[in-house]
Amino acid sequence: MAKHGKKYQEALKLIDRNRQYDPEEAMELVKKTSVTKFDATVELAVNLGVNPKHADQQVRGAVVLPAGIGKAVTVAVFAKGEKAREAEAAGADYVGAEDLVAKVEGGWFDFDVAVATPDMMGMVGKLGRILGPRGLMPNPKTGTVTMDIARAVSEIKAGKVEYRVDKNGIIHVPIGKVSFDSEKLLANFYTIIDTLIRAKPAAAKGQYLRAITVASTMGPGVRVNTQKAAALGRAR
Repeated sequence: MAKHGKKYQEALKLIDRNRQYDPEEAMELVKKTSVTKFDATVELAVNLGVNPKHADQQVRGAVVLPAGIGKAVTVAVFAKGEKAREAEAAGADYVGAEDLVAKVEGGWFDFDVAVATPDMMGMVGKLGRILGPRGLMPNPKTGTVTMDIARAVSEIKAGKVEYRVDKNGIIHVPIGKVSFDSEKLLANFYTIIDTLIRAKPAAAKGQYLRAITVASTMGPGVRVNTQKAAALGRAR
């Protein structure tokens, strides 16, 4: 078990580990228990009642967070001609075709999200073994393989995040920064919860939202009441 510092231990005293907090209380606590000197990211972890080993129980997609994520996102776009010009106009940081593919093959990864037009996937597909493990491979399921390049870039810049259930059935996704006020964190939180509820696989049986936790970077986790989170998420 990892050893935690004095600040972490002091922060931990503010949390009742046996309690599931209302979403509003949880956001206040996650801000109070941040232990870093920098503006920490607030991450949401949702344990889902799915078996990721089965294809019909995969939960994956993307959603635009209403309050953004508090971070400048660097976008690389694989496109040619008019679509390349659309990407540049929309604010893409890097745009290219064969030249950009070669740059990535050479070990360049100075971007957070990659987007590609369908006609470029023949070339970009060769980068799967490089981009895949880094979570950077364009995918139509998350809207990063599309002809609507301008919209894709604009949404990513505005705070679009991807979510994907891991092998343990857990979704990890950032919902903002500690510097955000609680209302912004809650707006992003409820957007994710509502999105996950809507994405529930038909094959999933039993309790779907099994556990919800929020935590700041290097900070302790705060458990959230799953029933209240689900009810309020659907109501928004």
